[in-house]
Amino acid sequence: MRSADLTNAATFQVIPDNLQTLFETFDEFAQAGVLRRLGPALARFMASLGMQDPAQLLACTLLSELEGRGHSCLILQELADDPCGLLGWKSAQWQALAELAQPLPNGSNEWRARLSNCPHIWLAQTQADQQQPLVLDQDRLYLRRYWTDESNVAKAIRARAGSQRTVDLALAKHWLNKLFDSNDLSAKSAESAESASAPDWQKIACAIALRSQLSIITGGPGTGKTYTVARLLALLFASAAKPENLRIALAAPTGKAAARLKQAIDAALQELSDKVGSALPLAQLSNRMGAARTLHSLLGARPDTRLFAHHSGNQLDLDVLIVDEASMVHLEMMAAILAALPASTMLILLGDKDQLASVEAGAVLGDLCRDAEAGGYNDQTLDYLSSSCGVKLPAQFRGDAAAMGQQTVMLRQSRRFGGPIGKLALAVNSGNSAAAVASLRAGDSSNLHWITQAQSKQILELALNGRSGAEGGYRSYLSLLNQQPRVYADPASLVAEHELWALQLLQRFESFRILCAVREGAWGVAGLNTAIELALESQKLIKRHTEWYIGRPVMITRNDHGTGVYNGDIGICLPDPLRADAPRVYFLEGQTVRSVLATRLREVVTAYAMTVHKSQGSEFSHTVLVLPEVASPVLSRELVYTGITRARSNFTLVTPVASVFEEALKRRTLRASGLTGLLA
Repeated sequence: MRSADLTNAATFQVIPDNLQTLFETFDEFAQAGVLRRLGPALARFMASLGMQDPAQLLACTLLSELEGRGHSCLILQELADDPCGLLGWKSAQWQALAELAQPLPNGSNEWRARLSNCPHIWLAQTQADQQQPLVLDQDRLYLRRYWTDESNVAKAIRARAGSQRTVDLALAKHWLNKLFDSNDLSAKSAESAESASAPDWQKIACAIALRSQLSIITGGPGTGKTYTVARLLALLFASAAKPENLRIALAAPTGKAAARLKQAIDAALQELSDKVGSALPLAQLSNRMGAARTLHSLLGARPDTRLFAHHSGNQLDLDVLIVDEASMVHLEMMAAILAALPASTMLILLGDKDQLASVEAGAVLGDLCRDAEAGGYNDQTLDYLSSSCGVKLPAQFRGDAAAMGQQTVMLRQSRRFGGPIGKLALAVNSGNSAAAVASLRAGDSSNLHWITQAQSKQILELALNGRSGAEGGYRSYLSLLNQQPRVYADPASLVAEHELWALQLLQRFESFRILCAVREGAWGVAGLNTAIELALESQKLIKRHTEWYIGRPVMITRNDHGTGVYNGDIGICLPDPLRADAPRVYFLEGQTVRSVLATRLREVVTAYAMTVHKSQGSEFSHTVLVLPEVASPVLSRELVYTGITRARSNFTLVTPVASVFEEALKRRTLRASGLTGLLA
């Protein structure tokens, strides 16, 4: 239910006197930014239905707050044991509300008993469902929508994990050996002897996925997820009775991630076609897949509604669906994907389990991959791997993981993402702040650099010119603005040359990016975008005479199906080659561009700086990560790791206060969820 709906529903209700002070305090917390406004609105709505218990209303408000932070539920044990830790509040803040909601339950059992007494909370599995707005399932309190999504995801995953495809073992072994033959060892030349003798996890991932209705391939940057999937596609084509009829779709949460997926797979399949020769016409088969799409586009998003054209009653006509950047897929979207897929469709999820979870509620990939590093493969899986690809796993990877664990493979060796940046990412991911700090301080000027006690002028210098050993900055792409093609014999030639110029501009812009941990403040997205614009204008690199000035980079903040742009897409405002008074925004699509009239884009922000969340699915030659002056709950190990791993060649960390970096590494993003328990 939306905030406006809740507010309007409660507007005409009289709040009892004994609750007035509690609601006023909720409002004060919302005004101070401690609570989001939807929480007090939900509490008022529940009071309008007849909920009069202050402790129940407090639980509703906290549930809404946690949902806004990405949790799918409120776990009563955590609320009882450490409410301040759960919310990231100071003790005095919690006490201010706790005193108004007395007597508070003591322990999770008392919380459950107290909430069970409310007729507007459904006790899942134990009562007749009357479609109450809240659901209590064991010790987890949900908004109904999230309980429904989580239950549906668990049910669909259990069904898929319990169903395996029939595999021709002899045929699978032949093609797996051909696709991962000894010639591939040249790609491992830089690895140690120990790494080279380790299990070929890419080969294992292909074998596991071949027999699975749902498989997960997870791994960090450079571990070869798309390299692996290209070989899996070749394996699927080789195994199909009629490969030309195989219906395969590629998708990702954002347009940029989708374009990168298609580009990477096309390149890998082109390389593979030389290896397999005429035995398997990969070039023709891969062309039939078409372009990768956003998940919203694939499912058929409709304007002004959360519903999709494809659902359980109108499913997608596919044999295989591959979803990249699955860590960004939130709970509601995963439920929609699973509902829209026929039981016979193979679903393959790719992603880095250690990256930031989705912006919206849920951490589905993280929940599913919680034990991926251990392996935990049972005897049946080990026998299958031995028969299908000749791999015998060391004893350390044997175990009794749940059904989904038997269909999950973690890629472990990064063949691209090494050197100082790779070592820093590993240290951050493991929470080893001493090693991370040592790595930063030992970093050379070309790959790794740490600006401590930073001042705003240093950020602006980076934004304009990059740094020694990692040149670039935004001056690089803006210097091309004066090279716009202007005179050609015919309009068609002018348009073609103009699009080539726009492509070069976008490629230069995409080589460098400033990432922020927070939105507000001098060290956040809003403050830095304003400061960078002013600095660029003072250098006469841009002319901000209108909102849509030439050279302005923008990010789409809301899906717009009418113009074909989606949340997270990045474009640059440039003149129309045929109408100078009609600026257009050009977007990169692989090795081509497309454009939309600037006046048709309603939901955009300037994008010299962007949040780490919005950068997921992207990669930049030089990435600058800016941390704020004060540590906060949003600063976490996952956020720093995600920022670092956006860097392809060079990384710069900017910290006005050095200790904030170490504080971030101590904090992990653990989202409340019941999915793991439901799957078990």
